[in-house]
Amino acid sequence: MAKIELQGLVKAYGNARAVHGIDLTIEDGEFVVFVGPSGCGKSTTLRMIAGLEDISEGRLLIGGQVVNQREPKQRNIAMVFQNYAIYPHMTVGQNIGFGLYTSKLPKAEKEARIADTARILGLEKLLERRPAALSGGQRQRVAIGRAMVRDPVAFLFDEPLSNLDAQLRSQMRMEIKSLHRRLGTTIVYVTHDQIEAMTMADKIVVMRDGHILQVGTPTDLYEKPVDVFTARFIGSPSMNLMPATISGGKLSLDGATVSGVAMPSHEGKVLVGVRPHDLVVGQGGDGISASGTVEAVEPLGSETLVHIAVGGSTVIATAPGRVVPAVGSTVSVQAQPGSLYLFDATTEKALARA
Repeated sequence: MAKIELQGLVKAYGNARAVHGIDLTIEDGEFVVFVGPSGCGKSTTLRMIAGLEDISEGRLLIGGQVVNQREPKQRNIAMVFQNYAIYPHMTVGQNIGFGLYTSKLPKAEKEARIADTARILGLEKLLERRPAALSGGQRQRVAIGRAMVRDPVAFLFDEPLSNLDAQLRSQMRMEIKSLHRRLGTTIVYVTHDQIEAMTMADKIVVMRDGHILQVGTPTDLYEKPVDVFTARFIGSPSMNLMPATISGGKLSLDGATVSGVAMPSHEGKVLVGVRPHDLVVGQGGDGISASGTVEAVEPLGSETLVHIAVGGSTVIATAPGRVVPAVGSTVSVQAQPGSLYLFDATTEKALARA
């Protein structure tokens, strides 16, 4: 295992900066996920850790040693790519053991490592097959096995599940998380999928435009987003945001009534955030209550997502699975005190929960 430290890390292409002096510590054995939209700098950061991109400014430490000038193979880390990068003309066993062929290990030890890795990944019966005869999930396990067999101090994953269908992605998420528990090796994982981040990470790093916006546990980011971007990016469906005004300690929200909600010491325009699962169809009481016209419904079995026009905004609320309001009908929705998020409308920074 290894501690990885990013100290003022910068990546510049000429005068354009892709990563803007980020600082981050990844502890021994942590599973850290970088998440953000395309072009936010997360893959560039991963490639700098791997040694596949030069570092323009700052320092990168792995296991307490500065590695800025070390070649990728000298860093004792392994990377798993989005496109698997396994050799079609080799068997599963040959692919897994590829990184060992130039090592000075005895042949028996190489074979033992390949066999042990295949056993851990459930590939022991597939060692003589070639990649063309494997499923997408099996190919990804072969790619992971080739990284594992080298016994690296850290694994780097660059959107490894994006080529898989939804069912396989869910299965592989759990397999990678289980593998991390067994091995205890530091993992740095990049994805644009916030569900992957939420279900797999010990710690999530949210990036935007080459900057780190927030670092924390999945619960921290879900419950205490520091800004509008993080609030909307973490959580599915995305948080509802509605323009409102605070004046004299009272919240005014177009198309809604507000009662029993404590306001922060702020005056002026705000954005009120409420997660779809906290905005419930057909309830009443303190908090925010509103009525609006149903624009669309998404029955999901256990619940129904209801898209509703409220004032000048369209919000998503939830209803019990067997309750499917008709499109065009009028329904009431309510969010209880404590479930509201307030953001400054200008800076988009978080103010408080209400």
